Amino acid sequence: MAAPHIHILLCTHNGGPHLADQLESYGAQAHGDWSLWVSDDASTDDTRATIARFADRHPGRQVRLFDGPALGPAANYLSLLLRPEIPDGWVAFSDQDDVWLPHKLKHGLAEMGARGAQVYASRTILTDAHLTRIGPSVVHRRGPSFSNALVQNILAGNTLILDPDAFARLRAMTAAALQEGIDPPHHDWWIYLAMSGAGLPIVNDMRPGLLYRQHATNSLGAHRGLRAGTARATLLKDRHYAGWLATNLAALSAASMYMTPPNRTLAEAFGAMRQVKGGAARLAELRRLGLKRQSWRGDLVLAGLALTGRL
Repeated sequence: MAAPHIHILLCTHNGGPHLADQLESYGAQAHGDWSLWVSDDASTDDTRATIARFADRHPGRQVRLFDGPALGPAANYLSLLLRPEIPDGWVAFSDQDDVWLPHKLKHGLAEMGARGAQVYASRTILTDAHLTRIGPSVVHRRGPSFSNALVQNILAGNTLILDPDAFARLRAMTAAALQEGIDPPHHDWWIYLAMSGAGLPIVNDMRPGLLYRQHATNSLGAHRGLRAGTARATLLKDRHYAGWLATNLAALSAASMYMTPPNRTLAEAFGAMRQVKGGAARLAELRRLGLKRQSWRGDLVLAGLALTGRL
């Protein structure tokens, strides 16, 4: 596969002291053919000035800055990927506070070519706010599938690369959902749902491609450790998870014309299962549908949610 041009999609909001590191890591990529498209969500710090300085230091590089909708990270990313100014082509999604390792883009493209994938994600190396390494992100050994995407996101949004066909499909599915007034709550989970629902091949690479900075203002942070587990338990208790599932299913329904028939049927059956009366009946239907998370512990939690009507 010839080395393609990649559109880097970056969303920012008060990037503070970490944005410059992220920007400089683009310039250090072994794959040098890229442009940068930024959607800034009403930053009040020096985020825009930092981006302008970066653009000035790279006069031969296309760097475009847009105003975001100021409705949160998910809405910002979804609005950016629908920008008509961004041509069709390859895209890589980026957070504002990580550091890409030099091999990230080149290796991701090579893996996609070798495995015949249209969507790429990878593990990350978790760090503290000062980039001191903590360890690698979790391994999702069951791998990506639509039956998993319906109940869990395993694709790190800051590692995603999509080929032109996948990007075009994602744009169409996102536009269909937004036109119905449905706003997916998490852009990376939505990408996992949309791409797997459309039947596109996905690779979730074991090799980390970036340093994933953990700090107080992370939107969600990594899915690891006691703090992450406590946060997830709170979301389940407060029924946030059930609300996310409902919105995701509504978004898929709006974009169902782009899904494979079996996946469309599975999504509809999951929606119907959530309305079944009686915990035992819901659990039996959950098992019949084959919906699973990435671990037996996760499956137990899912079963408990079905039994107690929290799905």
